[in-house]
Amino acid sequence: MSAYEQFASFLRAWTAVPDRELAKAAEIFQPAAVPRGTIFLHAGEIPQTISFIVSGLARLYYIEPSGLERTKAFRLENQFVCAYSALLRGEPSRLFIQMLEPSSLLIAPYQAYQRLAAGHVCWQQVSLKIAEWLYVEQEQRQSELLLDDATTRYLKFLAEYPGLTTRVKQLHIASYLGITPVSLSRIRAQLSNS
Repeated sequence: MSAYEQFASFLRAWTAVPDRELAKAAEIFQPAAVPRGTIFLHAGEIPQTISFIVSGLARLYYIEPSGLERTKAFRLENQFVCAYSALLRGEPSRLFIQMLEPSSLLIAPYQAYQRLAAGHVCWQQVSLKIAEWLYVEQEQRQSELLLDDATTRYLKFLAEYPGLTTRVKQLHIASYLGITPVSLSRIRAQLSNS
């Protein structure tokens, strides 16, 4: 399956997208191979693009003034990746986006995507689905950090991201869970012994 076929299949699982609109999308979403370790977006930059991950893995994170990294989210195959609120507001991002694996992306200038969305209701539906997905993700993440203990957060992480523990450093998983790597090792040991 080509990158565009994968993209079309993903979009059509959300809403009806006519072939003509997919052809327009193929004109603005350009394929890019992004090497592992690439900082795709630096904090302080004003994001200009929206990207679809065909294959690969991204980490969205903040860096505290002390230098400590705080992982906000991971983005996998068949997900969009961008600093969404900064993109919508046209403001500098507070996020870094790093590719954790060699990644194949479809990248569109956000202004071109906005013009596309203004031209057909299907793109407005896609935009709404993206916003809904991000809202639900953020609300679930906030409730987990505020209400769940570290072990419960780790178990939910395993359920939400099956197989990701083999693709992501334990340091990044611990950061995502809001705990230290030592605490994560302890939790993993307790779970394997029970």
